[in-house]
Amino acid sequence: MASTPRIRRTALAVAAAVVLPFSLAACSDSGTDSAAGPGAERNAGAAASQPALPDASTTADRPFGPACAGVPAEGAGSFEGMAQDPVATAASNNPALSTLVTAVKKAGLVDTLNNAKEITVFAPTNDAFAKIPKADLDKVLADKATLTKILTYHVVGQRLTPKQLANGSFDTLEQSRLTTSGSGTSYKVGATSNVVCGNVRTANANVYIVDTVLMPK
Repeated sequence: MASTPRIRRTALAVAAAVVLPFSLAACSDSGTDSAAGPGAERNAGAAASQPALPDASTTADRPFGPACAGVPAEGAGSFEGMAQDPVATAASNNPALSTLVTAVKKAGLVDTLNNAKEITVFAPTNDAFAKIPKADLDKVLADKATLTKILTYHVVGQRLTPKQLANGSFDTLEQSRLTTSGSGTSYKVGATSNVVCGNVRTANANVYIVDTVLMPK
């Protein structure tokens, strides 16, 4: 009779040893099924819906850079809309370039830029102008000659492709030279300004939006 409890405990131990692996396997299978189920399909679909990041092979054909995400998807300020207008008009439809547009108007350069043929404009964002102390910026905006010199330093008399920016040196409308460097989707203009949205097409220009105002020597 004393042996009965031992036999019973042994049987329970054996049963547990047999059942436990199957229980673990069932949990593992259940987790796998869940990851591959509707939730995973939704995640995969969401990932597939995201636009692919541009690489060096695509920058010749479309805009690139982190600030491009802020460009409106539709309307006159979209990439498609800007491509229909000359450059000063196109810039006026982009909220991120409102300070530049104000400066262009104060310098009397709207018609000059809109009527130019096949140019490149390095366009500073509002944040780029905000890096300049307000007193200094107000002074420049009030001085048409200085403002014109600065703005025309941002204009090159040909449409530049991203490939040409890799190691470039170009004559500007201000009549001095501007250097560029970089590759792929990362380019620098001068020593301090980075292209944050490049290869934006307008009716008469290629535009590279930059994060720092360029200053001629």
